[in-house]
Amino acid sequence: MKKTLFGALSLTVSAAVFAGQTTPVPDVAPVAKGQQVVINIPQQHLFLYEDGILQKVYPVAVGKAMTQTNLGQHKIGAKAFNPTWHIPLSIQKELNNGVKTIPPGPKNPLGPVFVRLGDPKLGLGIHGTNAPTSVPGVRSHGCVRMKSPDALEFAKRITTGSPATVSYEMATLNEDGAGNLWLAAFKDPYNKKNLKVDTLKKSIAAWSKDNNRTISTARIDQIIKARAGTPVCLTCKKGSNKIVGDFTSIAWNSGSSKFTTPVGGASVRPSKNDVLPEGSEVETNPLDDNTSAAELTKNANSKKTENKSKETPLTPLEASSPAKAKAAEKAASLPKQETAPVAKTNPTSNKSQGKTLKPTSVDESFKGGGVFDEYENIKPLLNAEPKIELKTDN
Repeated sequence: MKKTLFGALSLTVSAAVFAGQTTPVPDVAPVAKGQQVVINIPQQHLFLYEDGILQKVYPVAVGKAMTQTNLGQHKIGAKAFNPTWHIPLSIQKELNNGVKTIPPGPKNPLGPVFVRLGDPKLGLGIHGTNAPTSVPGVRSHGCVRMKSPDALEFAKRITTGSPATVSYEMATLNEDGAGNLWLAAFKDPYNKKNLKVDTLKKSIAAWSKDNNRTISTARIDQIIKARAGTPVCLTCKKGSNKIVGDFTSIAWNSGSSKFTTPVGGASVRPSKNDVLPEGSEVETNPLDDNTSAAELTKNANSKKTENKSKETPLTPLEASSPAKAKAAEKAASLPKQETAPVAKTNPTSNKSQGKTLKPTSVDESFKGGGVFDEYENIKPLLNAEPKIELKTDN
């Protein structure tokens, strides 16, 4: 009996030693006081900090190359629990059946919550999904998609006004609890080609000197070339390749061997969260290219939902000639009964990325970031009306 208890205790202690935060942490300094969100696009993960300390890591799906999630500094905005999806005007016209919204429920692509990310004009949001297998990934129309339980947890923890950084770190350099150095390299979904290899190697060399460890340059090159996205130990002994304790980021972007440290100042901590009335309407981008309007029409007609509330007319934005030509070519290649709506994205987002992409028809309060690659599985619309319609000015 004693032997059994001792064995169980040993396993528990062993698990405690090796358990920890083992997701590679990017070299992005959080604020020293308050909350900070960091979303690393190549890594497809969201990092939540509190007072400069990493609290939670979530897998996410981010924008595709043609509909990129805006990089840079943002603020967490209003939250809408059980949001109603307002179908964009372009799809409403194709449907021509009076269906304008999808109410809260298991078939809503926004999931149980939508959290505004940045200026409403950007159309960005962090929200749940009705297709959890799509997370993580690079597949949205600009928004940051989370598995619904994660989205709910995140929405309840994060404070309106907190800073959020959307970064593009193609490599992470971390030290674990045993003092070993780990390198991870990620693919380049937006073709930024911004990995500073020389700076990375300078940081590794400095760490190696400070810690009196030998690191193979060939091994570094191999990891960078593979871009497998998994952390590889640079200093572990042969046959011993386990992460011990938590990962801590090395400030490699500056060529340093030191840990990434929080920056001075504090995030905004308002006395009250900005939470919209439950069921508030959210308009995002239309369906993914793979979803046909014909399919949505078929499902919508099975349970036609009338939205009797007065709505602010939506004004379409004119597409560029190349975009129209490409859309026409795409439509011509599809069977007539399954012609897909033009793939659309946020013109503000396109400008920020320095590319000319397809513009979209959007509501001024919630334009841009839709995430509906999974929406081809839509079932008959729920026979319910939205609880409230949300319209805001620019």
